[in-house]
Amino acid sequence: MRAMWIASVVNIDWPSAPGKSEAELKAEYDGWLALAKSYNFNAVIVQVRPHADAFWPSPLEPWSQYLTGVAGQDPGWDPLAYLVSQAHAQNLEFHAWFNPYRASMPAPGGAGTDLSKLPANHPLALHPDWAVAYPVNNAGGRLYLNPGIPEARAWVQDAVMDAVTKYDIDGVHFDDYFYPYPAAGQDFGDEATFAQYGGGFATKGDWRRDNIDRLIRELDGRIHAAKPWVKFGVSPFGIWRNKAADPLGSDTNGTQSYDANFADTRKWVKEGWIDYIVPQVYWNIGLAVADYAKLVPWWADVVAGTDVQLYIGQADYKVATAGQPAAWFDPAELSNHLTLNRQYPQVLGDVHFSAVQVRANRLSSESILAAEHHSRPAFPPAWQPASGPAKPLLFPVITTARRTDAGAELRWRPTVSGAGPFGEVTSYGVYRLDTATIPRGCDLADASNLVATVRGTTYTDPTAEPGKHYTYVITALDRLWHESAASPPRWI
Repeated sequence: MRAMWIASVVNIDWPSAPGKSEAELKAEYDGWLALAKSYNFNAVIVQVRPHADAFWPSPLEPWSQYLTGVAGQDPGWDPLAYLVSQAHAQNLEFHAWFNPYRASMPAPGGAGTDLSKLPANHPLALHPDWAVAYPVNNAGGRLYLNPGIPEARAWVQDAVMDAVTKYDIDGVHFDDYFYPYPAAGQDFGDEATFAQYGGGFATKGDWRRDNIDRLIRELDGRIHAAKPWVKFGVSPFGIWRNKAADPLGSDTNGTQSYDANFADTRKWVKEGWIDYIVPQVYWNIGLAVADYAKLVPWWADVVAGTDVQLYIGQADYKVATAGQPAAWFDPAELSNHLTLNRQYPQVLGDVHFSAVQVRANRLSSESILAAEHHSRPAFPPAWQPASGPAKPLLFPVITTARRTDAGAELRWRPTVSGAGPFGEVTSYGVYRLDTATIPRGCDLADASNLVATVRGTTYTDPTAEPGKHYTYVITALDRLWHESAASPPRWI
């Protein structure tokens, strides 16, 4: 998995500013996809519900203010439909990123803690009793849907499921925000809710964790009941618990998501309630309080023996940033992270925060990483839904292989799908050997021979040199990246 986050909240990545035209927003997004392809990424994770709002015509929640500048104002088009279709046209997986409980951002750009500033169809305008302001009496205050209220939890799920059922997304993605990070000297205002619903729990912390457990477990079931092939993933804070607090924890001394956000992420993995996890291991190798080189093997051990895939969240935003440790001024720090990951077979990829940081390429760190780890395309890791495997895909057959001024042009016959909706063929892999030969099994296992992944049944290889002989084969892939046998070779 090679992905980058594209954040919409406060216009971090896309849209770059509110109030842009449809044409401008589409062009901006196309630029992000082009950037992803240039670095041989194979997925984008795009924020479509920053805080109880929507980047699609949701029947439950208002249009996001980050589109037009006015919360609730219809932009006149369907951004999510475009986001998904364009990502798929580039053969990039599209993971829709939702923030579950955050419901506003601080003033002046957002409503802050003022319920009267929310659009009329905002869930907290409709259900003000679900609202918790936190922190209070603070310029940075936000509103949250109270996770302890069962109806609020169901609302969040319904909002997510509206997008799941209406759009051809590949994944549902949550970040690290469940209960908000604690503010000094303030508790999240849910004492009355705990009194109403917390019977049977020894502590409020246990009850809060159960609330988030229920959200994850229930949503996992709903997603897969509707579309078995849609993956559900979470990107938590990089420390579950420190070893000093729990013998199962990591050799770290930082904030603990178990206690700060009431997110028992280790449990979710062990119970199989999520399909992938992307811990935000946003620290450098050798940092005393939270060493990247200690956290990656800890997370690898957590997923070992489970069906949950592990990707590592990378802090591209820290490269050459004032105030960061000296390691982040080493152009090779990010690349060194991926080199270390290779020691742990459970690590199946990386996700980079965020798109503007990838584009900035400070210290040429992104170029170095790409040269050392992403020099060729790659398929996302194959994944298997609980409903069982599809029939094996039939291999494609190349019908045309010829030279043109643009390169080596290939055309092939579409492949018959396997069984079930997740067995449909969605893309193809194009392999090239730099000589006229009969390909053998290891040739297709060698990533250096994969030159492209495409949707459709044509491809022109622009890097084919005139007068040089090549062997091409094509493989078919279903929407969960199971690969067929290779086509008969064609020489050119």
